[in-house]
Amino acid sequence: MHSSHLLLEEPIRMASLLEPSKPTVFPAMTKIVGTLGPKSRSVEIISGCLKAGMSVARFDFSWGDAEFHQETLENLRAAIKSTKKLCAVMLDTVGPELQVVNKTEHPISLEAESLVVLTPDLKKEATSNLLPINFSGLAKAVKKGDTIFIGQYLFTGSETTSVWLEVTQLDGEDVVCLIKNSATLPGSLYTLHVSQIRIEQPTLTEDDKKVISTWGVRNKIDFLSLSYTRHAEDVRHAREFLSKLGDLQQTHIFAKIENVEGLKHFDEILHEADGIILSRGNLGIDLPPEKVFLFQKAAVYKCNMAGKPAVVTRVVDSMTDNLRPTRAEATDVANAVLDGSDAILLGAETLRGLYPVETISIVGKICAEAEKVCNQDLYFKKAVKYVGEPMTHLESIASSAVRAAIKVKASIIICFTSSGRAARLIAKYRPTMPVLSVVIPRLKTNNLRWTFTGAFEARQSLIVRGLFPMLADPRHPAESTSATNESVLKVALDHGKASGLIKPHDRVIVCQKVGDASVVKIIELED
Repeated sequence: MHSSHLLLEEPIRMASLLEPSKPTVFPAMTKIVGTLGPKSRSVEIISGCLKAGMSVARFDFSWGDAEFHQETLENLRAAIKSTKKLCAVMLDTVGPELQVVNKTEHPISLEAESLVVLTPDLKKEATSNLLPINFSGLAKAVKKGDTIFIGQYLFTGSETTSVWLEVTQLDGEDVVCLIKNSATLPGSLYTLHVSQIRIEQPTLTEDDKKVISTWGVRNKIDFLSLSYTRHAEDVRHAREFLSKLGDLQQTHIFAKIENVEGLKHFDEILHEADGIILSRGNLGIDLPPEKVFLFQKAAVYKCNMAGKPAVVTRVVDSMTDNLRPTRAEATDVANAVLDGSDAILLGAETLRGLYPVETISIVGKICAEAEKVCNQDLYFKKAVKYVGEPMTHLESIASSAVRAAIKVKASIIICFTSSGRAARLIAKYRPTMPVLSVVIPRLKTNNLRWTFTGAFEARQSLIVRGLFPMLADPRHPAESTSATNESVLKVALDHGKASGLIKPHDRVIVCQKVGDASVVKIIELED
């Protein structure tokens, strides 16, 4: 397996496990994506989430209208301003998601071994033996004996609000199913998932396009999470759509892999996407349970070697209702970090969970502990071997910067970048120290007005492990042989000192362009 032996080779002293963890400047190098919703939308709660370590806010359009999400986003902006913590915005599309619609909102009890009919007739009321769904083609897609899963947001299969069905009969557009376990479905909306069946609907629906071209454009979203990505063509289609929407041509597309079809075309999807979200909830239904960990390890490894962020979901489901994760969940978070994940995505845990701030805090602490025992030396060698020779100019500079930082035990790497690519390449080699990505704004014109770019690039590094952005003064050029480079370096060093990253006599690695040349230099700080 690709990611074996990523623990430190020397044994961990048991006595050290009893020592309290030392406080650090950043909660962890691994980033946390928090989904904002009913339980996490006030300025106070969002401020707590930012302080606890959330660096990307996810807005899930599977539920809630644009007005609801806009109010939440305005609160996020107020929280960013008061906490001075940078946060990126991710829009999560609905895609071809099948949903059970309960207009009455009364809980529906389903009894094991009884029958229930799934009907596309949304005029009918949901009852214990009839569930209206938002898709008329289900009867054509399934056959007798197929497995259908229904639940509200969470896909654990172990909770009393999830139900497994077996298709027993097809009656026109209706699907008659045998209920396999007793459950109560609360609320107005549940997701329906058919195991290993293709649903003939576009990945980017007309509703998704409407949301992106209105809410997305208005708020200049940093990331688009493309739900149910099944082919590379899905990503290309989304990219083409975004390219026509002004600022959104800079938006990064994260392909969400959540079924066997996306799994089969993973390599092509990875090539086209800016990052990957491993949606383990749905995959846990499409794949046998014993295969899920293999997919995670293989997919994260491929993302790492491609230098593209890998985001893992569904790690602390029990914290939706509890203050502490289970032992298995705590281990799962750590293993996701050891596998090489860039970020952990929290869904229901922060969306409707009772303890959003505590959840982010605990996940951050587990990530930080796991990072301490990552075998960086082995990882670095694997990455260099995978890239092979001859390396590209940028790969060579990035790997050299990380190698130098490790050899001289630097406290930080400072990288000057305008597109963010150089900083992401450095992060690809997983340095043990933070990478301060100093984004130098570029001047652009459309013949009508002059604008500076840089904010997108700075925020988009907030999902990459180990990268911490800083937006430089636009008056400092990115490439120069003059004293301006020295002045922007001083600003970066001052920022590092103020945030506690750099102390007197520390060594710092600086990666920058000087004229046509890329330079890696080592600085030893004075008192």
